[in-house]
Amino acid sequence: MKAMVLNAIGKPLELQHRADPEPGPGEIRVRIEACAVCRTDLHVVDGELPDPRVPIVPGHEIVGIVDRVGAGELGHSLGARVGIPWLGHTCGCCAYCRSGQENLCDRPVFTGYTRDGGFASHVVADAAYAFALDGFRDPVAAAPLMCAGLIGWRSLRLAGEGRRIGLYGFGAAAHIIAQVCRWQGRDVYAFTREGDLRAQDHARSLGAVWAGGSDKRPPVPLDCAIIFAPVGPLVPAALATVRKGGRVVCGGIHMSDVPSMPYRLLWEERQLVSVANLTRRDAVEFLDLAPRAGVRTTTTAYRLEEANEALDDLRRGRLQGAAVLVP
Repeated sequence: MKAMVLNAIGKPLELQHRADPEPGPGEIRVRIEACAVCRTDLHVVDGELPDPRVPIVPGHEIVGIVDRVGAGELGHSLGARVGIPWLGHTCGCCAYCRSGQENLCDRPVFTGYTRDGGFASHVVADAAYAFALDGFRDPVAAAPLMCAGLIGWRSLRLAGEGRRIGLYGFGAAAHIIAQVCRWQGRDVYAFTREGDLRAQDHARSLGAVWAGGSDKRPPVPLDCAIIFAPVGPLVPAALATVRKGGRVVCGGIHMSDVPSMPYRLLWEERQLVSVANLTRRDAVEFLDLAPRAGVRTTTTAYRLEEANEALDDLRRGRLQGAAVLVP
């Protein structure tokens, strides 16, 4: 197999040729068709997340074909198309797992962070944390759904049912969730980097009723907002846009420091919450909903060997939608 490997934090990924991995009991091996590039991959490569397992193969928005199965009843057959997300395994016995909050598991395994991920030609995964993609015919289009879509969906659920919703950082997650919001009958207000007219046009093309820089105020108070950009100063900015009783959701796994802010931004029962990881229930719900909502992803394809270029394009804001590696 081929893999793009992170051997040292802050260094470029290196192409390696390895023996094909073998699945153990309860595992499947997947021949990867596509793996989207997530901002979390940047956080891993750039050392912004603590204690990654190095060397590591990044990547956790994986779509591929099951080509070998381990022992046990796995629920996936040879030749089936599956998706593999960030959450790679949970212990099943801690208080969080027992209460249905496996996204907060005390002993989790994360794809592309604590076990090898999808910047490769093959990957081994826990079969119970891989999802059937029988109705998804285009693996490149489906790949961003496995994290940008899933974490976006969890963020949207936590944001509540408000009609007017702000999306800060109009990248991979926001461009998917904007479509879900419009399907639900919500009004989307898109916030981009200051002066990023391409992203604003992209947002309007997907049904946003307003698009502007994150330094701007929308024309009306918002019911809720989701921050996908890893920029701490957006927290007080978003709180300033929501109505009394409104909610702001931080949808990323990492964010720069939140600056000091006046209490009045939080007062009047505004709420600030964060999203951590995802659950398998999130995946089942979203993968059922996405086709019904008519979600169409915007993607730019790269060869596996171009993983460093894809990461840098994401880092520098040169993408619309999502980058996807194709082995």
